[in-house]
Amino acid sequence: MIYSNRHEWLAAKDKRVLLFGMSGLGKTWAADLLRDAGWFHYSVDYRIGTRYMGERIADNFKREAMKNPFLAELLRTDSVYIASNITFDNLAPLSTYLGKPGDPTKGGLPFEDYMYRQSEHREAEKFALLDTAHFIHRAQDIYGIENFVCDSGGSICEVVEPDDPNDPILHALSQNLLLVWIEGSDAHTAELVERFDRAPKPMYYQPAFLASKWAEYRALKGVAEDKVDPDDFVRWTYAQALAHRQPRYAAMARNWGVKIRAQDLYRVRDAKGFAALIADALPE
Repeated sequence: MIYSNRHEWLAAKDKRVLLFGMSGLGKTWAADLLRDAGWFHYSVDYRIGTRYMGERIADNFKREAMKNPFLAELLRTDSVYIASNITFDNLAPLSTYLGKPGDPTKGGLPFEDYMYRQSEHREAEKFALLDTAHFIHRAQDIYGIENFVCDSGGSICEVVEPDDPNDPILHALSQNLLLVWIEGSDAHTAELVERFDRAPKPMYYQPAFLASKWAEYRALKGVAEDKVDPDDFVRWTYAQALAHRQPRYAAMARNWGVKIRAQDLYRVRDAKGFAALIADALPE
């Protein structure tokens, strides 16, 4: 770790952290708090949705627009401009592009197309994570900002091997930032599952996990691929995905960083309180 103990962390003029954990536990909230205090905020999901998948997202919008004769003619003559309005706090365009597999009459994608988009996201996420060091330098060189927070996506644990001491992404990240796991409780998990059940959204999963759950779901429900209810499938998969990710997050914290509890993070009100919380997670 770049800060081997609490003294080094507290004395550092350039505090640099990467927050990871389940989506919805406060990564972006904490990053926004630190940004308001003058830290540089690097969002991995925003980078994915702009630098690496922005053109694909816009093309997907255009593909849908071309189904409307009025819009199709305007697009053919370059009379309208369609673009993604993705922001740090609104990543819906990226989720929409990932989509959900199943019945096309319910907005589902053929499973092969869905898996292809998943693979696109996987590669984009790897590149976006490796871009972190560039943005640390950019923040210092252009803006003169030393303190840096990387707001990673919930799927970071799916694109790395936490128990591999030679994992290239985790090695690169740990050379430049302190990796901090925001650990949720069982109550948080139940709340996230309930929230997802109300508004299911596309997510990235490891291909082997996703393929096994797709086969398991269809066998359980007795439905063909093109008859799967997309929302029902992602709801059914979500809780199992959280359980799948939990030990991977834990291994990342154990081998590459530290952990803090979500309930402790929620009590933080400023950058000073955040620094104190991280200090408590580090050795004396």
